[in-house]
Amino acid sequence: MKDPNQYPPGWNLERVRRLIQHYESQTDEEAIAEDEAAFEDRSTTVMDIPVELVPAVRALLAEYTD
Repeated sequence: MKDPNQYPPGWNLERVRRLIQHYESQTDEEAIAEDEAAFEDRSTTVMDIPVELVPAVRALLAEYTD
């Protein structure tokens, strides 16, 4: 049976399944540690964006990564 889903470049059903398994098998402590580590990473940032601006931000990011 053919997978009806469409994935971004580099992704496929197996990769999605592994990601789901990773998060479903984490303990609460492991999930918290992973979240805290992400916020400590100085190579990226996290910010609140008003919902109505999300499409514009996505478009800008798509241009940047093309």
